[in-house]
Amino acid sequence: MLPPWFSPSSFLLSALEDNLKTQFVPQATTMPVSSRDFTVRLAELIVQLSAIIGAIALGLGISAYLSSHRRVMAYLIAYAAFRLADLLLRDRAELGMDPVRFSRRMIYELPLLALFFGAPFERTFIYGGEASRWLGTLGLIIELAGIWLALGARIQREYFAPAGDHDRRRALIQNGLYRFIRHPIYTGEFLVILGWPFEYGAPVTLVVTAVVGFVFFNRRMRREEAEMIAEHGDAYAAYMRVTDRMIPNLW
Repeated sequence: MLPPWFSPSSFLLSALEDNLKTQFVPQATTMPVSSRDFTVRLAELIVQLSAIIGAIALGLGISAYLSSHRRVMAYLIAYAAFRLADLLLRDRAELGMDPVRFSRRMIYELPLLALFFGAPFERTFIYGGEASRWLGTLGLIIELAGIWLALGARIQREYFAPAGDHDRRRALIQNGLYRFIRHPIYTGEFLVILGWPFEYGAPVTLVVTAVVGFVFFNRRMRREEAEMIAEHGDAYAAYMRVTDRMIPNLW
C-alpha cells in the first residue's frame, strides 16, 4: 500500500523533468570553441584558394610559360629556396603555433599574394607585351642581394650571437652586418619583394610594394626596438644613435 503523501502524477512529472534536464544540458567538452577568429579563417581561405588556382595554372601549362620566361622562373626558384633556408635557420622559439603568431603569419602572407598577382596582371592587362630583359635581370640581382643580406644576418644572429644570450632574437649584436644597420634581415626581405615588379616591368606594383613595405617593416621595427630598449636599456639606445634602421646614412 502506497503512503498517503505519494502522488503518481507528481512523481511522473518530476521524473520527466529530470530526464529532460539530463538530455538537453549542453556539454562543454563536446563543442570546443575555436581560438581562431574570422580574420584568420578568411586568410586561410584566401591562401587555400590561391593554392588551388596555382594548381590549376600548373595543369593549364604554366610550366611552358616559365620555360619561356627564364628570369621569372629563376626568381621563383630563388624565392622558394630563400623561404626554405630562412625557415631552417629560424630559432625554435619563432616557430610556435600559438594563435597570436599563427594569426600574424597568415595575415602577413596576404600582401605577398597581392604582390605576386599584381605585377603580372599590370603587365598583361595594362601595358601588354613583354618586359625588357634588363629589367628582369635587374630584378633578379636585387632579389639575390636581398637573399644574401637576409640569410647572412640570420646566420650571424643564430650562430654567432654573444655567449650567454638564451634568446638570440633579443641578443644585442653590434658587429658584422649589424655594425651598419639595425635590421639587416628586414632590409634583405624588403629587397627580395622589391625585385618581383622588375621581372614584369610593373611600376605601379613597385610603388605600392614600396609604400606598403615601408609601413609594414617600420611598424615591426618600432615594436622590436621598444622591446630591445626594455631589455638592454642604455646599451641599445647608444647603439641606435650610431646606426640606421635599414639603409646606412639614409633610413
